Amino acid sequence: MPSKFGNLDPLLHSQLRLAVISLLVSVESADFNYLLEETEASKGNLSVQISKLKMAEYISVEKTFKNNYPLTTCKITNKGLQAFENYVNTLKGYLK
Repeated sequence: MPSKFGNLDPLLHSQLRLAVISLLVSVESADFNYLLEETEASKGNLSVQISKLKMAEYISVEKTFKNNYPLTTCKITNKGLQAFENYVNTLKGYLK
């Protein structure tokens, strides 16, 4: 039975994935260490959640090197921004 409120995106309904998307909405890009610090997640868990967001094409991930150290940089995509906006609007519908 469809809800009159709409359905929350199950991909974004995860606390950590929602935190990552929320952070990326407000910045041009963010590196892995910034996301790690802000979310207080473990490296492994954050890595898995970033992979899920990337597979859904909600974020793009670029892997490079900086001073001989690996650097993973994430950016929200247009699809990810639209999904986030839909998620927020659906939540607003529940709150009315």
